[in-house]
Amino acid sequence: MVAAAAGVVVGAVGTLSGCDKKPEKTRIAMVVKNLGNGFFDAAHAGADEAAKQLGNVEVIYTGPTTPSAEGQIEIINSLISQKVDAIVISANDPNALVPIAKKAMQRGIKVISFDSGLAPEGRQMQLNPSNAELIGEKQIQMAASSMGSGGGEVAILSASAQATNQNIWIGVMKQVLQKPEYAKVKLVATVYGDDQSDKSYREAIGLLRSHPNLKAIIAPTTVGIVAASKAVVDEHLVGKVYVTGLGLPSEMAGHVKSGAVKEFAIWNPIDLGYAATFAADQFVTGKAAAKAGTPVSVGRLGQVTLDDKGEAALGPPFTYNAENVEKFAKMF
Repeated sequence: MVAAAAGVVVGAVGTLSGCDKKPEKTRIAMVVKNLGNGFFDAAHAGADEAAKQLGNVEVIYTGPTTPSAEGQIEIINSLISQKVDAIVISANDPNALVPIAKKAMQRGIKVISFDSGLAPEGRQMQLNPSNAELIGEKQIQMAASSMGSGGGEVAILSASAQATNQNIWIGVMKQVLQKPEYAKVKLVATVYGDDQSDKSYREAIGLLRSHPNLKAIIAPTTVGIVAASKAVVDEHLVGKVYVTGLGLPSEMAGHVKSGAVKEFAIWNPIDLGYAATFAADQFVTGKAAAKAGTPVSVGRLGQVTLDDKGEAALGPPFTYNAENVEKFAKMF
């Protein structure tokens, strides 16, 4: 299947370069983890928006049929032979793709990773959707907003106790709670559902029954936030306890409608695809360089600055609520 997918790419890209004369348009290939993924379809829409705005860019959207490093390697090989100007990739493996990415860069192709990054030696830039500080603070902001000016007790329902990113975010949340504006918000418990629906649900029920004055549950996990929302409904606590955290619109639209959730957050894939494509064009045109401290324009989203690892964060997670969740639920 992977070989077939790669073959399709060769054919599709080949039609764009049927003559020896270099096309006038900059060709940027977006290589996603796998085709048929709503998150990346939305990123594709953002890439097309950037191309339209830039006016001289053509986006080649591709990826393996199933998420594998091998499939992406085959596709990148074919893109190198087609002499595209840039490759924007969400990597299935940060290290396995480095040799082929290096080959691309040696041929003058700019390589930008986004969402799921390549190791530093395999790309010019990694565009992260957000960073730990922005993610942690966003979740406290949403919980406080849901509870109202009176504040109250809040609990965290995380994934596993060993989940590195979750633990970093929780650490940031605890620091944010020390700020004067959150003096009325009290963290009373942190529990772990191991990213299993049943266990997360049981842990959420436990929180609701153990802490009768609880006003909010923060779940920085897409599994946990769904489970906690269901628990609030089943315990007849809608309007008394609010759930927030990181979730997918397609899974959360019903919980927003039920009233268990006022707002939640996750990266906006449209913005991510747009920014990554715009940044790739900046590297192709020489307006950006892979050096720490370098500002890189991301169009309507402003600019980002590369750190000493060649990484940049786009911004806080995007907020979803009753006004926009249905629109995004159709995408991912």
